[in-house]
Amino acid sequence: QVQLVESGGGLVQAGGSLTLSCAASGSILSINVMGWYRQDPGKQRELVATITRGGSTNYADSVKGRFTISRDNAKNTVSLRMNSLRPEDTAVYYCNADSIMTSGGYVPRYWGKGTLVTVSS
Repeated sequence: QVQLVESGGGLVQAGGSLTLSCAASGSILSINVMGWYRQDPGKQRELVATITRGGSTNYADSVKGRFTISRDNAKNTVSLRMNSLRPEDTAVYYCNADSIMTSGGYVPRYWGKGTLVTVSS
């Protein structure tokens, strides 16, 4: 069984910074892609940033230049450094792991339970 546990959410003023972290645990052999998504109430979950095992990154246009995603393959962790935060960044942020190889077999996708980020104006 795989678990993803996020941390680092909270309340911050506009222009401030936060770092989200996510740790994957379980009988994990490798994770192909890890990433962050966010969701506002009443809206669809949207991609924020992803990073492959090899380090290739992908960002939503709305966060390019402000957010930085990184990962530690040995520790199965992924982080999201968020700078110059805006009120529109307010959402629940979810950690994601795609294409997971475990000792019990292949798992296509896993989600964390989410962490709330609130940016006040």
